[in-house]
Amino acid sequence: MTGTGRSGPSGAGGVAGARATGPAGPATAPSASAAASSALAVPEAAAAPVGHTGPGSVTGPGSRTGPGRTADPSGSGVPSSVKRSGGSGVPSGSDGSDGSDGSDGSSGSDRAFGARLMAPLLLGSLLNPINSTMIATALVAIGQDFHVGAAETAWLISAMYLSSAVGQPSMGRLADRVGPRRVFAAGALTVCAAGLIGALAPTFGLLIVSRVVLGIGTAAAYPAAMAILRAESRRVGRPAPRYVLGRLSLAALGSAAIGPTLGGLLAATAGWRAVFAVNIPLALLALLGALVWLPADGKEAGAGRTGGGRVPGSPGGAGASGSLDPLGIALFAATLTCAMFFVLRLEDPQWLLLAPTGVLAGVLVWWQLRHPAPFLDLRMLARHGALVRTYLRHGLAYLVIYCVLYGFSQWLEEAHGFSSFHAGLVMLPMSGAAAFCSIAGARTKGIRAPLTVAAGCLAVGSAVFLLLQGTSPLVALLCAGALFGIPQGLASTGNQAAVYAQAPADGVGSAAGLQRTAQYLGAIIASSLIGLLYGERASDSGLHAIALIGVVLGLLLLALTLADRSLRPGATGTGD
Repeated sequence: MTGTGRSGPSGAGGVAGARATGPAGPATAPSASAAASSALAVPEAAAAPVGHTGPGSVTGPGSRTGPGRTADPSGSGVPSSVKRSGGSGVPSGSDGSDGSDGSDGSSGSDRAFGARLMAPLLLGSLLNPINSTMIATALVAIGQDFHVGAAETAWLISAMYLSSAVGQPSMGRLADRVGPRRVFAAGALTVCAAGLIGALAPTFGLLIVSRVVLGIGTAAAYPAAMAILRAESRRVGRPAPRYVLGRLSLAALGSAAIGPTLGGLLAATAGWRAVFAVNIPLALLALLGALVWLPADGKEAGAGRTGGGRVPGSPGGAGASGSLDPLGIALFAATLTCAMFFVLRLEDPQWLLLAPTGVLAGVLVWWQLRHPAPFLDLRMLARHGALVRTYLRHGLAYLVIYCVLYGFSQWLEEAHGFSSFHAGLVMLPMSGAAAFCSIAGARTKGIRAPLTVAAGCLAVGSAVFLLLQGTSPLVALLCAGALFGIPQGLASTGNQAAVYAQAPADGVGSAAGLQRTAQYLGAIIASSLIGLLYGERASDSGLHAIALIGVVLGLLLLALTLADRSLRPGATGTGD
């Protein structure tokens, strides 16, 4: 595809659900979308290439001029139309429309993001969230077959999150370097292999291996999809329409929401191995769609030229497609793995692991500060305190969410006596509430209000779980789940919007990747707490301990949100 040489902000987001009960994994707001296909440290600027002139062109980093756009004197890279909307990161017209109906005269370019382009991208992008939650209602059956308890099955959750935490930014950088279509196809093939390994695994250890491979394979789809949409934006000369990014986000959220119910249905009818085997046809469909409908890598190269040179960060160019920093990636993975081994054995702490974890973390920091294009841009984080606080809020929010989700699902089966299928059905109101609130949060102009409501609902919802017993009526279980679904949708979209508004102009992709890493770390810690508090079997006392943790962290989140001045109306959100 050859194009005009202009680009706009791409989107980022995604869902990563998890363990023993997670209908609503992380959702991402279309408004918060950023160029997530970039690497964590060398992202492509959200603005179009410098040097273009004419209506709507970019005249400098973080600024646009032309009809309907004004320069951003703050240098934040956030168009003034976004800031007028309350900092949500959702540009809109004066009438509140997103322009997706073609009323801005761009209906022809909207058609470029049609069904053929989007179908494989949507299918590939849902594989990670659906796998992170689909296994929730199969954990008990897996534990019974392999004679392992909740502490051991927690590895099935953490293994995928660990590989995804490292894989997402790595695959994003690889997509910029070798081409997103190739990375997308390779990821689909990897998912097929993981599904086959899991479906035939004779040992629990091999089942964990399949989850690691699954995390790597599914990590490729989302950043590759963002890179493809970014290239299409260059070709048509305008950003991807907001509704396109919204479809990608809602596909991820919806798949995470139905994951527990689908997993329960598969486990009850065909056995838990079907939860792994179902990935094979899904990945093959995504692969076929990619080979038939996605543009070949390199066709968009002409779209990024300015005076004979490539746009920094375009495939084959210098910017984001530079060094992959393999040593930084390896150190990051080793540090996380060491820390995970310690966290997952909290019932019998392996204190000796703290020494190598500390050494690896120190070497990682030393190397990232020396590398010209680091995997983790620590200097950028030091300059943007508001962004670091957003990561802290996001990680704590999903620590609470995953604790309750994982614990609730397993408790429904082992303490309340539900089958895996019926446990999945009980989770449906929670899933529905999460989906509805994610859509509502994406349409909200402000940031502080939805995050405040989310924190309050985390505390209140957790308090309700303190009242549940193994003999509680079904209506109480349904209401408790629906109430707890509210903060799942609002926290995701609110924090995504905060990241979009607070990230530096040349670091939106990096910021989005770090937010997802914070989310994965919350999931890993949550799964370890479940193993510690439940032991070999879920119980009322274990669920109440989880709920108490949720109340305390929910109140802490509420205080952090109310005290954060960068979230107040009128704040630029560009950092401290």
